Amino acid sequence: MKNLQINRAFMAKKKIIIAMMLALPMIASAQKFGHINTQELFAQMPEVNQIKLKMDTIQNQYEMQLASMNEEIQRKAQDYQAQEATMPDAVKQIRQQELQEMQQRIQLFYQTAEQDIQKKQQELLLPVHEKMTKAIQKVGEREGYTYIFDSAAMVHIGADAIDATPAVKKELGIK
Repeated sequence: MKNLQINRAFMAKKKIIIAMMLALPMIASAQKFGHINTQELFAQMPEVNQIKLKMDTIQNQYEMQLASMNEEIQRKAQDYQAQEATMPDAVKQIRQQELQEMQQRIQLFYQTAEQDIQKKQQELLLPVHEKMTKAIQKVGEREGYTYIFDSAAMVHIGADAIDATPAVKKELGIK
């Protein structure tokens, strides 16, 4: 009697599994998958060119300041070398310390400038990235995509895969 109950339960589970296996292809075929190259799309957004121009301006300002600081330390180093032979030891130590401190300030300025540039770039690009993501989501919802994958990260894209790029470009107003 107990074996009969176990057998019936096993048969019921087997029927459910078979039904699911038969239904799975129908479910999978009802899904719509798309792909898009987000890097390419991002590069085509007009805001990115404007941000690049702003970042170039900021970077040039830092480079000019750094060049000015380097010129100053070179000038002081040349003066030191020219007068070193006739300087008293106490003056030599003070001048050497000044040169070391200037070099440290230049290194600190360089590190700070790099961090500021990266922070500013992230700050400016974040809204653009969010705009692109929202456009992809809108297209996905409007056109009934189950998934939209980034084609830059895909190993293989089949011939029947749908390229969602044109619809997202349209959503963003990119030609």
